[in-house]
Amino acid sequence: MNRLSEQIEATSPDESSDWFTVVAACSAVLILGMIAGAGLWMIAAVTVAAIVGAGAFVSTQWSVNVVARREDLPEEGRDLEVLIGSRVPISVAVTNNGRLPVAWVLAEDLLPRAAGGESKQHDDAVSRTRMPALSVDGARLAVMTLWPGQTKHLRYVVHCRRRGYFQVGPTVLETGDPVGMFRRYRLGTPPMFITVLPRIELVSTYEIGSRRPIGEIRIRANVMPDPTRLRGIRQWQTGDPMRSVHWAATARTGTLHTKIYEPSSVIGATIIVDMHVSTNPDHNEPIRTDLSIVAAVSIAAALHDAGEPFGLATNGRDAADRVRTEGFLGDHRIGDHFEVRDAAGQAAAMLADNDRLQPVMIDVDRGPMHLKEMTRTLARLERTDGLTLPEFLIETESRLSSETTLLIILQQAPEETVAALVNLSRRGWAIAVVINTLGIDDYTRLAAPLLAENIHVAHLSDQDSIREVCQAQVARG
Repeated sequence: MNRLSEQIEATSPDESSDWFTVVAACSAVLILGMIAGAGLWMIAAVTVAAIVGAGAFVSTQWSVNVVARREDLPEEGRDLEVLIGSRVPISVAVTNNGRLPVAWVLAEDLLPRAAGGESKQHDDAVSRTRMPALSVDGARLAVMTLWPGQTKHLRYVVHCRRRGYFQVGPTVLETGDPVGMFRRYRLGTPPMFITVLPRIELVSTYEIGSRRPIGEIRIRANVMPDPTRLRGIRQWQTGDPMRSVHWAATARTGTLHTKIYEPSSVIGATIIVDMHVSTNPDHNEPIRTDLSIVAAVSIAAALHDAGEPFGLATNGRDAADRVRTEGFLGDHRIGDHFEVRDAAGQAAAMLADNDRLQPVMIDVDRGPMHLKEMTRTLARLERTDGLTLPEFLIETESRLSSETTLLIILQQAPEETVAALVNLSRRGWAIAVVINTLGIDDYTRLAAPLLAENIHVAHLSDQDSIREVCQAQVARG
């Protein structure tokens, strides 16, 4: 049985009990009036019964006949995608389809409290750093009087200030009888979902090579010479392969000469973003996490422009999975108890359970559609209490591409994380680490054990440094 049926069954006994109490009270007063011959008692009982009956009928008719509809929605089954800084106009049409005028109906379009910035910040410093992801221009709540067939609109603008995945709605409709004896609540419209895409910064040069030879960038260590990159010629020496003999130079000089090639490597990357709450502490949120996301999507865009393969692996949580499974739970169309309004509030609460254990992974590929999918996923990514980075690497090692560099973006590197990265490097994986921290002292402390193992480390201090993190070449031994 669906949730709507469960709710109807849950509220029906209460409604029957309320009606029984009113009817019993009016009947008792009427009988007493007849016995005592008190006409005023009888008139009072009939009047109260009439008021109660009229109020119940009117409130029910108003609730059933008032409908709400969202306007300018994206295509069915698709979320609205916008860039940071965009302003999204929201319009909800509220219509009276009945034959009776509606004295009042309260329409409210819900927004997540955490995303909408409605919660009060008592610390000014915290309020400055924790800028709300969404701000609202206009009123999301209005009390309307509707004539038969009349339509009024609830209009406001949502200003998207940070990347993320956000639920707008559902719309709650509240009405009741004129004297306030009955209240009716229902959900007028289902919610819509907005994906705010992260900014893409220009990465001027990407020079982190994998251990797969014969690629696009030159490396210092001669893992394998690239026959497509001729560096020069020299006299032939014992041990040089005959296929590398430069026959034109040999014929011209009369002495065997051999070609010298530059070693090279491909520059593809599997971008790994650490999103565990233990290594992404609250006091850095949301600035450092958003910086990791911007760096990841910018590197992916640079690889896409170079025609190179790229993929994503993270221990974070996809907000789309969370919102759709833990947020809006259905369309509760019937009910006249406060539970309906509470259910609507829970539907827009964007619950923050962080126990996701399933990794988010996008296989290595090329192309604009692949970049678009990766950008959407990074936009929706959230921290989680699930797998730590070492646990995540153990869980997903068999699914990671060995032909690309594992480019790991993290804020903190405890001993367990360093040990996991060193073990991967010693087993033949190409590892590069981007440390997302503001202070140079913190970066030096975290980078030292990785540099000692010949792992390339870059410092991501702010948004401007994104252009520099991938410029250093890596010596491969």
